Amino acid sequence: MDAETKRHLMIVFFGMVAALIPRYFPMLFFTTRKVPTWFNEWMNYMPVALFTSLIAKDLFVDHSYHMTFTNYNMYLAALIVVIFAYYTRSMFLSVMVGLLSVWGFALLLAAM
Repeated sequence: MDAETKRHLMIVFFGMVAALIPRYFPMLFFTTRKVPTWFNEWMNYMPVALFTSLIAKDLFVDHSYHMTFTNYNMYLAALIVVIFAYYTRSMFLSVMVGLLSVWGFALLLAAM
């Protein structure tokens, strides 16, 4: 085995370990203990908070990490998704509508 193959296998192995640790240890810790109700209630907000932080970065920060307010097609797509998500309460469908909206506005602006 050459050095490059060993290096790639080490990257895969350490990536596997890095992905396993945050999943295994909480499961190991919380299977023997009772989780407080306030913690469960607090964790219900976590997916929405993470999703919002990812979306806000794409809306307001450009590729050179400067604040921008000129992504009009993204703002329109975000508005459509917010309205759609409010009425359907479906994360999956909201993501699909968002992807289709961004795609559609990109095609529309490219055609202009």
